[in-house]
Amino acid sequence: MAKHLPLTNKEGEVRELTEEDFKQAIPFSGLPTSLKTTLASRSRGAQKAPLKERITIRLSPEVVAPFRATGDGWQTRLDAALKDWLKTHTPV
Repeated sequence: MAKHLPLTNKEGEVRELTEEDFKQAIPFSGLPTSLKTTLASRSRGAQKAPLKERITIRLSPEVVAPFRATGDGWQTRLDAALKDWLKTHTPV
């Protein structure tokens, strides 16, 4: 049997799938019943305690743009900046 290429590169990015990858793929319906049952019943379960609250908020572009420009995780950094602001200010 030929050696298969990993699906991700060393940076963790998924590579483009080839025709050979698709030829070797097995549809879910072709899996053994025991494996289908196991995969279908898996779930993460309920979160023990919500860590954050999902909201919708409208912010001006001059506030959002600098955070977005920092790349992935910008929302976490915006959250940290607001927490820091709350240490010295009281919302009115």
